[in-house]
Amino acid sequence: MSRTAAEIATQPACWHRAAEAAASFTGFAEPGERVAVTGCGTSWFMAIAYAALREAAGQGETDAFASSEFPAGRRYDRVVAITRSGTTTEVLELLGRLKGTVPTLALTADPKTPVMDAADAVAVLDWADERSVVQTRFATTALAFLRAGLGDVPGVKSLAEAAVDAELAVTEPLPDAVVSAEQWTFLGRGWTYGLALEAALKMREAAGAWTEAYPAMEYRHGPISITGPGRVTWMFGTLPEGLAGDVARVGGELVARQEADPLADLIRAQRLAVALAESRGFDPDRPRNLTRSVILS
Repeated sequence: MSRTAAEIATQPACWHRAAEAAASFTGFAEPGERVAVTGCGTSWFMAIAYAALREAAGQGETDAFASSEFPAGRRYDRVVAITRSGTTTEVLELLGRLKGTVPTLALTADPKTPVMDAADAVAVLDWADERSVVQTRFATTALAFLRAGLGDVPGVKSLAEAAVDAELAVTEPLPDAVVSAEQWTFLGRGWTYGLALEAALKMREAAGAWTEAYPAMEYRHGPISITGPGRVTWMFGTLPEGLAGDVARVGGELVARQEADPLADLIRAQRLAVALAESRGFDPDRPRNLTRSVILS
């Protein structure tokens, strides 16, 4: 088993621990605050998911930005940054610019990195850290931690229920038609759009696969043109009315596990990325052209 695959399998336990940690953490954004969430790569996609979850919970206007694209001059009550390594250049530069102007919270896996001084408050999830270059368990655990801090979100399972779904997701066989496909399009709505973006990124990072991601209702506005035999359309969360028929009409393979928590369903996409990498002779622990953290000179 690759190191990446082994880390993927630990996610249910990590989520349980995230719920415990969130119960005693005092640095979350307060209901009613106007919040921006930021990160790079995978962390940005988790920021997108959390922002949508927070608004769905009725806790206040919440935006998400890649750290390099954070809008100058826009006012927020709090900024939340996600950075596994604690060393990502764009995140540290942004926190430096914001210092003293707005309260900041950082989520990180390493308490010995510069982010500890760059942010006003830090949640250290070091027990979810990874040796892998490709992020899996830290990303989902960071989102689980933030999700737990929101409490009940209408229409979204509890984190405990999500962890139960995750137990199945780490063990159940992947469908042959999904593993053998030549192209994958991931879709989401609301908070699951961030998960769709992340699933597509995992497939590209680990396996160099042709993947795309879109808001589900945008699928008919162009992306459906690439769907056909041997190609997969994968929906995170509730399937929009009529979409299954549209995929069938053009000969695509639909994946839609509507009974499963979407964050647990992301685990299946992570596993698919590893399986595809191995089938193509790639090492998922050593992805091409990537390093664990982007540190710019």
